[in-house]
Amino acid sequence: METIAISALQHILYCERQFALIHMEKEWLENRFTAEGRLLHDRAHESAVESRGRVRAARSISVCSEKLGLSGQCDVVEFHADGRVIPIEYKRGKAKSHRADEVQLCAQAMCLEEMRSVEIPMGYLFYGTTRRRVEVALDDELRQITVYAALRARSILESGKLPPVFYEKAKCSACSLLPICQPQSQKAAAAWFSKQLENSIAP
Repeated sequence: METIAISALQHILYCERQFALIHMEKEWLENRFTAEGRLLHDRAHESAVESRGRVRAARSISVCSEKLGLSGQCDVVEFHADGRVIPIEYKRGKAKSHRADEVQLCAQAMCLEEMRSVEIPMGYLFYGTTRRRVEVALDDELRQITVYAALRARSILESGKLPPVFYEKAKCSACSLLPICQPQSQKAAAAWFSKQLENSIAP
């Protein structure tokens, strides 16, 4: 089974249409937000291994899960002397109201658990704006959301159909694919077509 990128889970939870444009249609445009995020990840991956006392921090660790059908990279994984394994995902900006960042971190942890036969109850999100770690509990609820996101991603890819437009000003204005998706124009076109269809079948 062909694996899906772990990063795709964040895309699908943010917007299913964005996910399909990137991972099915292979469309991509960069804006300030994506560029800042890319630079932050590049800095996180600069050195391969770093040791601090009884903690070894490995960067750019490739992971995968046959159960989830996912593969990708962990920005940083801390290996503690007491056996704890803690993934850390780097993000630009600050903590968000939705759980897409948490799901991406959880997917990395679930891959590590499967590969290394360990239990990982928590991880961290590091945000570039606040320069702080946010602890994330990898509980049953978050794991269920992660599994759902992986299944939903595969379902959309297998369908081969681009999800419909749902315009949300805050999300759409921050999306780098706005010029390609053109949600307002497509929403207006869909409404016009629906109206014409109604008129054509009216008695």
